[in-house]
Amino acid sequence: MKIIIAGAGEVGFHLAKLLSYEAQEITLIDVDKESLAYADGHLDIRVLRGDATSIAVLQDAKVDSSDLVIGVTASETTNLTFCLLAKQLGSKKTIARISNTEFVDGKELIKFDELGIDELISPEELAASEIQLLLNQSAFNDTYEFEGGLLTMVGVFLPKTAPFVGKMVKEAAKIFPELHFMPIALQRMGTQYTLIPRGDTVFKEGDQVYFITNKGGVDDLYKLTGMQKRQIKNVMILGGSKVGFKTARDLCSNKFNVKLIEKDKDKAFDIADSIPNALVINGDGRNVELLEEESLESMDAFISVTGNSETNIMSCLVAKSRGIKKTIALVENMDYFQLSQSIGIDTLINKKLLAANNIFRYIRRGEVLALTRLNNLNAEILEFEVKSTSVVNGEIIKELNFPREAIIGGVIRNGEGLIALGDFKITEGDKVVVCALPKAIPRIEKLFL
Repeated sequence: MKIIIAGAGEVGFHLAKLLSYEAQEITLIDVDKESLAYADGHLDIRVLRGDATSIAVLQDAKVDSSDLVIGVTASETTNLTFCLLAKQLGSKKTIARISNTEFVDGKELIKFDELGIDELISPEELAASEIQLLLNQSAFNDTYEFEGGLLTMVGVFLPKTAPFVGKMVKEAAKIFPELHFMPIALQRMGTQYTLIPRGDTVFKEGDQVYFITNKGGVDDLYKLTGMQKRQIKNVMILGGSKVGFKTARDLCSNKFNVKLIEKDKDKAFDIADSIPNALVINGDGRNVELLEEESLESMDAFISVTGNSETNIMSCLVAKSRGIKKTIALVENMDYFQLSQSIGIDTLINKKLLAANNIFRYIRRGEVLALTRLNNLNAEILEFEVKSTSVVNGEIIKELNFPREAIIGGVIRNGEGLIALGDFKITEGDKVVVCALPKAIPRIEKLFL
């Protein structure tokens, strides 16, 4: 695919980096000379200095023959204009990064596709949604929903008390005769290797395991992993950023008790006016005394989403030391992100990675409906729709020539999430959730074309 990215900032560079690994033809446009020089020196891509809303620059980038253009500059207006012009000049598909979440909420009201903008991506919206999902599945450290929760992916560190530690996958399955889950990826404690579990794979204490489950299987997984489902009601949010504001607003609308701490006085008053159900405190959240005065110990969850990764990490560590069960930190630095739970925080989230996950499905072959990357694991989960021409159509799973480095986690059929075992027959219209290591993805895609 020929892909043009406008914006060489953190999101644009990260996207270009991921896409260049996929052997795509990438052109990166930006006005900043230093950002482009850095990208040119570190990535195998074409860089083009200029204004992304300049018709001459777009023609130089050969936008008329592009398969996908992605506007991810810091300016929402630039991104929208860039996509609009690119579509008019002949680009097949356009994606714009936006900061105004009203645009996402009003997609049905404003026909953006008719204007030439096929998809809107809001990293802040994605981060806020991720936080809410993590709070709803409180014992797990990573979650993702397919088709509104018909199938759900959850990730968890196996404690010593998990009933199936030391048992093989096929033995663990016998604990619950009505199977409502499928282990799809596993990483051993202290290693960087991702395993795709099979029947003879042994679960060990400290494993980071990802499961696919249906609506009835989440409760089974709580029992199976030895985790307790905690009711989260009281939440403290540090930082009145766009992510903090949207998270607080969404949580208040779902009857959570929210305390939000914001250092900037004017911003704190604005948030208090906009979210009357939240208790907004004007103060420096790095001050441990302030946190204690605001009853940090009585909180069920602590979420730090300031603009500073170090502040977010340190404040979550303070909260963890005070016995807070669920801590979530927003980090921008990808090196920090790789540390994850090894530094003692339940979940780190990264807006760039969330945005990249959403954009990635547009460069995949086959009918990819959704895609997510697993935190710290070298694996991806893809949701494909089976067409009449797909190789898998009409085939039984165990008879498929399926790569060893991939596994089918579940199937959505007629509005129902199903855990698909070896005897399951795949048919046209099925939505199939697959977990795969990167080297297996090209083979997987061919099966669903």
